[in-house]
Amino acid sequence: MTPLVTAAVLLAAVTHASWNAIAHKITDKLAGFALISGGGVLIGLALAPFVAFPAAAAWPYLLASAAVHIAYYALLMKSFRLGDFGQAYPIARGTAPLVVTLLAALFAHEVPDGWAAAGIALSCAGLTGVALWGLRGRRPDWAAIGAALATGLTIAVYTVLDGLGVRASGSSLGYIAWLMAVQGVVVPAYAVWHWRGETLALLRPFAGVGLLGAALSVAAYALVLWAQTRAELAPIAALRESSIIVGAAIGAVFFKERFGAPRVAAAGLLVVGIGLMLHAG
Repeated sequence: MTPLVTAAVLLAAVTHASWNAIAHKITDKLAGFALISGGGVLIGLALAPFVAFPAAAAWPYLLASAAVHIAYYALLMKSFRLGDFGQAYPIARGTAPLVVTLLAALFAHEVPDGWAAAGIALSCAGLTGVALWGLRGRRPDWAAIGAALATGLTIAVYTVLDGLGVRASGSSLGYIAWLMAVQGVVVPAYAVWHWRGETLALLRPFAGVGLLGAALSVAAYALVLWAQTRAELAPIAALRESSIIVGAAIGAVFFKERFGAPRVAAAGLLVVGIGLMLHAG
């Protein structure tokens, strides 16, 4: 985890939390995700002629990841419908790093050393603190929590698939271009089938902000994919989910959700964890 890789993943965390906030802000979730996914397709197709085509060995990972991403979008839409942004986002993102650590050890043979393991553990403790703070003082909505946890599992699976895929592809830009082009078709296609002749009328009010979300989404994941070619998957996953702290701040500022002292403490744990991961690098 060099300083350059760390900076790239932290920038990805900010852009990721921003596009998720945009998706949550759009009242019609299907319209929001159709625009974000469809915008990703347009960006991917525009980029594809100018970057290297992914190597054949990368395509099984890319296609499997595209399928998992579709499940991720469906579960994330459901999470945002059922729960507050400050609750759904931290739970969904906070469950992923420990699962990524296990899957990376099994499938990528990446077992973190002592410093990195301590950094991942502290970071996950901070992320868990943010997620638990989002549940305070209320009766648990198990449907919302279940959808958010399932979302987190899909995040872990596609993170490892894409980490292996982008390393086999020979080009992180080529991989992101074709991943966006393949995975982004399904949600807009479903929206067109669902709304039929009303599609453009229903998308038009959200077009500008939705396409901004698409650009932020592609930029965030392109940075993560590039980082995965330079460092191990588990520390990147833990560092990437610092977007939870950004998401909590966005929830407090724009959605009037409480931030609170426990989230400040959680952010402190996350910072110490990042420091340990940098020391390991």
